Amino acid sequence: MSDFFQDNHIATFHKLGDNYRLDHLENVIRNFSENRPVALVIPSLYSELSGPALPRIVEKLKGADYIKRIVVSMDKANRKEFEHAREFFSVLPQELNIIWNDGERMQSIMHLLEENEIPVGPQGKGRGAWMAFGYVLARRDTYAIALHDADIKTYERSMLARLIFPVVHPGCDFEFSKGYYSRVSTKMHGRVTRLLVFPLIHAISHIFGKDDFIRYLRAFRYPLAGEFAIVNNLVRRCRLPYNWGLEVGVLSEVYRNSAKKRICQVDLADVFDHKHSSLDPTDLGGGLAKMAVDIILMIFSTMASMGHVLEGGFFNTLNSTYTRFAQDFIDKYYYDSLINGLHFDRHAEGVAVETFRMCLIHASEQFLSNPFEVQSIPTWNRVVAAIPNIFIKLQEAVEADNQ
Repeated sequence: MSDFFQDNHIATFHKLGDNYRLDHLENVIRNFSENRPVALVIPSLYSELSGPALPRIVEKLKGADYIKRIVVSMDKANRKEFEHAREFFSVLPQELNIIWNDGERMQSIMHLLEENEIPVGPQGKGRGAWMAFGYVLARRDTYAIALHDADIKTYERSMLARLIFPVVHPGCDFEFSKGYYSRVSTKMHGRVTRLLVFPLIHAISHIFGKDDFIRYLRAFRYPLAGEFAIVNNLVRRCRLPYNWGLEVGVLSEVYRNSAKKRICQVDLADVFDHKHSSLDPTDLGGGLAKMAVDIILMIFSTMASMGHVLEGGFFNTLNSTYTRFAQDFIDKYYYDSLINGLHFDRHAEGVAVETFRMCLIHASEQFLSNPFEVQSIPTWNRVVAAIPNIFIKLQEAVEADNQ
């Protein structure tokens, strides 16, 4: 994605050829990370240890000696599986901590939070990331946190270096860095981004006109990218969605709590591929359809909190406007595929748009029936106010499990 485009809302770091080699980039980061140490958070299911991506990620991370601490937030693991995970990740030279979310100690932390009216939501990537952030904050020895998924099949260490560079380098001094890339093999991937989020944001912008938040979302080249880096002080102030709306929710919270001039996006890779989920038109409660509903609800919730009145007439108009924009986007992606020699299935793209339209209707009905439904976990600042010794308890629980 080598171009020079800059948006007036956020800064864009492009990947302009190979002029800046990885060893040079990492040397710069290594120098500055002494004063601005970074922790890496990886939310993971135990099952991903045997997948094609995570072993490669671990092997590549061995050379990332500028990362002070790696925190793996492990879900769906029994004791035997947790012990296997500890052995699996033990080859990493960085300080390593695995948060065993299914273990008794972490479950007691969950119960303590719920007893103090801190809703943490169901188990999932959002809750796992939130808990890992809390542990990093409890250690009080890093400046920033990077997060990426455990299913990146094409992982390279340069992705991590480019992601954290804007928050580590004092000449940049950004508070939040969001990754972007193109997901392409013999065809285009990223259906939720291409066929739902992009046309939906355009449709909302068309209806409301110059809305600053929607304009901000439009500035991101891949708003659903799971990779970002964020300074600790900003993490403390942000709520974290516990559902599939995590990526859009994080962008919304960063918008609320940071200045746009301290927010950027970074081109991470020429090739990027990770696990592909199914899109079933008959099941809006699973797969990509569930993700789509959660993303739409997160956008609606954020807009409502900013003073927009979202009622029946708006949703009817949005449904028609989204459909028109999405159909136009299909044509554009066809032309893009044509010049790049990619396979393009117009029928499959049309089915995806129709499925996302049903997701939009479902999310609209759900929002109208319960517009005050809580989708996010409270900030760590609020948690500390409710339970002053929570960081001590969290650190003790994690470190006892890792002994």
